[in-house]
Amino acid sequence: MLDILRALILGIVEGITEWLPISSTGHLILVQEFIGTVINEDFEEMFDVVIQLGAILAVVVLYFHKLNPFAPSKSKDEKKKTFELWFKVIAACLPAAVIGLLLDDWMDAHLYNAFVVALTLIGYGIWFIVIESGKKKTPKTDDLDKLTYKTALIIGAFQVLALVPGTSRSGSTIIGGMLSGCSRFVATEFTFFLAIPVMFGASLLKLVKFFVKGGTFTAMEFGVLGVGMVVSFLVSIFAIKFLIGYIKKNDFKAFGIYRIVLGALVLVYFGVKALM
Repeated sequence: MLDILRALILGIVEGITEWLPISSTGHLILVQEFIGTVINEDFEEMFDVVIQLGAILAVVVLYFHKLNPFAPSKSKDEKKKTFELWFKVIAACLPAAVIGLLLDDWMDAHLYNAFVVALTLIGYGIWFIVIESGKKKTPKTDDLDKLTYKTALIIGAFQVLALVPGTSRSGSTIIGGMLSGCSRFVATEFTFFLAIPVMFGASLLKLVKFFVKGGTFTAMEFGVLGVGMVVSFLVSIFAIKFLIGYIKKNDFKAFGIYRIVLGALVLVYFGVKALM
């Protein structure tokens, strides 16, 4: 029951932080510092990534019509635009997919720690505040259909930054989109869609590595993973709706401040812990 409770907590954390620009991986690492590991370390490493499948499903459910190129109610032109959107999403995934495959093991060994998370939380928090405090320009891309392949690739390049824990995949791609001339809404929505192949691929990679290492699922482990995925799906529904509503009236400064405060607290906590 304790492992089920941990999975429930981690599912809630994943569902909230995956979509808000505050880093889901960073928060999962920090939360696990206090609540302990689910099952064992090998299972935990896989669990932290695979529960993202629940979050992916939330995007698919909420945007099913918009993402479905075969919807009978869509005109021929609308279907063409939907296919083009998917091609742009795939193009934007390529940089992170290539670099992620090459450096996945190295990053797991060297970057998944509280110190790195704290520094990236603070660094990108400052970046958000700087961007939002700059001179406001009229976005060149205020409609998702107007997003070009060039802009999609630039956003994809920014997504590479999110391979470092604590960065935030949504945060880095939203920043990339805004710096490329996208409106806050377009950058956020494209980030949601970009998550589908990225998170599915990352989850598949972790599952393959888990089984290659000889890992197997007991009934208990399957239940723990299921709880994490279901909870992350349900919480993601609300988190996505919240963020879409929030950005219509607000900027991202509040998230920047949150990141800086949290990063500073993490540095203090682990600094004191190291001295004890």
